[in-house]
Amino acid sequence: MIELFKHLMPLDLNWIITNYQTAIYIVLFLVIFIETGLVAMPFLPGDSLLFMAGLAARSGDLNLFYLFILLFFAAVLGDNCNYWIGRKIGVKIFDLKFKGKPLVKREYLDKTHLFFEKYGTKAIIMARFVPFVRTFAPFAAGIGEMNYKKYIVFDIIGGALWIGSLTTAGYLLGNVEFIKKHVDLVCLGIIGVSVLPIIISVVKNKYEKK
Repeated sequence: MIELFKHLMPLDLNWIITNYQTAIYIVLFLVIFIETGLVAMPFLPGDSLLFMAGLAARSGDLNLFYLFILLFFAAVLGDNCNYWIGRKIGVKIFDLKFKGKPLVKREYLDKTHLFFEKYGTKAIIMARFVPFVRTFAPFAAGIGEMNYKKYIVFDIIGGALWIGSLTTAGYLLGNVEFIKKHVDLVCLGIIGVSVLPIIISVVKNKYEKK
């Protein structure tokens, strides 16, 4: 498991496919489920992992249809797990500590609340494409006791768009020579674009305070 984690964070998907073969689908399912379902695990590489999975599908190592179905269910199940954790446990989770440090930082929840205030219910969809926020959005929706019927509709739409767009993008761009030769740079670019809204928000807040 430790060896898998070592190859997962730098997104060495070729190593994972070689060593896990068809079980790679289970690995990808668990990564997406954990990133979206456990409020303490927002650092997993969701966006870039989906893109890389699409690239692997283009090369024939994975099946794009299986990827979409499995990862869509992983994303929706993860979000629903997170929603009910927030609804049933709520702010009590911020009292949990690991080695004397808070297991979950309250500042992430505060930023997610601001995200909701700015974009309303459509934030459920938009949050899918923003690292950290996508992990805390369902948790915040649960704490706020958002109407579940309304939540699940937006969540399913967001999950389909997130999984579909990034895996399909990887699949369609899989034959582009530059991308095949510079996968690491492409993944860094995806991460950069994903966190750009957070960076802009931080800079804007500091500027407004001044």
